[in-house]
Amino acid sequence: MDENQIKKMIDERVEEILKEKLAQVGQKNRMAIIASKGTLDMAYPPLILASTAAAFDLEVGIFFTFYGLNIINKKKYANLKVPPLANPAMPMPVPNIIGALPGMTAMATTMMKSWMAREKVPTIPELLDACIEGGVKLIGCQMTMDVMGVKREDLIEPIEIGGAASFLDFALDAKVTLFI
Repeated sequence: MDENQIKKMIDERVEEILKEKLAQVGQKNRMAIIASKGTLDMAYPPLILASTAAAFDLEVGIFFTFYGLNIINKKKYANLKVPPLANPAMPMPVPNIIGALPGMTAMATTMMKSWMAREKVPTIPELLDACIEGGVKLIGCQMTMDVMGVKREDLIEPIEIGGAASFLDFALDAKVTLFI
């Protein structure tokens, strides 16, 4: 067996197990995610999880709040950055003084984008498209929009605008709720 056949068998078995487990729980096949950070490295987890869950036929909603709104902001989402300053998870330890130098954010962002491209990971715009195609419910936080001066027309389509109550109404029936 080659690597692709093994991967396919594993994926099929994981899907089988996931469907079995979901059938055992009384809640809806639903996943609720809160995206609260708007950097490149923090945009990937909610979008990858949401698009994957949608592919497994889960109903998925992402609530974009505070800087997480950058992920769905038309002017920002294609150019999110990775901050090296005070980021202990950087692959090479970067002292704060070095991370604060001009050009370090651009260097860290370029480095991460090259790693993602090398591994053929979809870009943020591509992941958003996959979420939209998969029917993921995208909810922009109204309060955050008001506080930060973000207008409805600044956000991608399709997007719902709602507050905490809107998200909680969705999340109360979720089997999985994540804060990212």
